[in-house]
Amino acid sequence: MKGIVEERAVELGTYIREHKATVRAAAKKFGISKSTVHKDVSQRLKTIDPPLYRDVKRILDVNKAQRHIRGGLATRMKYQREAQRRG
Repeated sequence: MKGIVEERAVELGTYIREHKATVRAAAKKFGISKSTVHKDVSQRLKTIDPPLYRDVKRILDVNKAQRHIRGGLATRMKYQREAQRRG
């Protein structure tokens, strides 16, 4: 069982690195929870594949820094769609 978890961590890390994906996008792609993705790439990957871990950490740090902007844009779009429906 341990080998499966380690393989999944490497697969998730590779996917995030290749697609510059968010934790949410990786979770959706692999059909697992965000917390599982986060644990795999932030804890398990560190000991399994340190260079991949560093690459993934950089990407996730950028995603985290941009998260509030993406959330604000999503909220703005939501209210614009509602306004268009009303009038």
